[in-house]
Amino acid sequence: MHDDVIALRAFNRFHTRFVGALDASYMDSGLSLVEARVLYEIVQRDGPVASDIQAALGLDAGYASRILRRFQTQGWIRRDRGADARTRPIALTDKGRIFFAALDDRTRGQIEARLAPLPAGDRASLTAALGAAQAILGGEDAAPCTIRTFRTGDMGLIAARQAILYEAYGWKRPMEILLGEVTTAFLRDFKTGREQCWIAERGGVMAGSVFVVDDGDGIARLRLLYVEPWARGMGVGRELVARVIAFARAAGYAKLVLWTHTVLESARRIYQQAGLRITEVAVHHDFGKPEQGETWEMSLDT
Repeated sequence: MHDDVIALRAFNRFHTRFVGALDASYMDSGLSLVEARVLYEIVQRDGPVASDIQAALGLDAGYASRILRRFQTQGWIRRDRGADARTRPIALTDKGRIFFAALDDRTRGQIEARLAPLPAGDRASLTAALGAAQAILGGEDAAPCTIRTFRTGDMGLIAARQAILYEAYGWKRPMEILLGEVTTAFLRDFKTGREQCWIAERGGVMAGSVFVVDDGDGIARLRLLYVEPWARGMGVGRELVARVIAFARAAGYAKLVLWTHTVLESARRIYQQAGLRITEVAVHHDFGKPEQGETWEMSLDT
């Protein structure tokens, strides 16, 4: 069995104990964990129908229907008129709001009590780790990607992640040295209004990044574009490159250039779609073995 499977199963066992998922009554509410989650989904949505709740939680239609009937019997929800039972909008009653508010307060209080003994640094690390897990495993259910400019600590993370990812191509120490030099030079020589770095994030976890730097003579250089494997196919790379092009145009650069490798097919497709074109191809040995590099360019004249 793979280590990741063992680790995830172990965490699942821990987490079910931590949140009381195995308890007959969640937070002494008289509800099972599934029922409490159904109630939460109703609160979070505006006039949902049964099929919305069923799809969101992956529940059997009959099971979801029985839970909703119980809620209606308890006076927590009302079912407004619809074409049929599946399309009748669900609304929380005043009694239901009071019940949910008390349950939500107990849940928040218990979690806060469990976290209170942790130092601030540990709580920050926990938040980052949980965000990473959700981003990697969550798929479409995870938060959407956002893009921001760089801040303290980003350069080290960028260099480390790319060094690890590029190791698969056999680019080991030489590539790691180059990454450290590029990110260090960016911070040391940063030109406000002429250079920038953007970070893509999902759930507070870095999903990718890109740089634009002043290459002299009215030329902007795109550097170190990368997207985490779990974030590929989400348009992150295209958006990062679009940020570079828009910034370079606004800053008054006449041309955008970049250097990449033929083996990096995903990045090359993004560059081509953005309007860049190959102007030079040459084999180099900078990373310890023959590698075909490419220079790409595009005019920024409007």
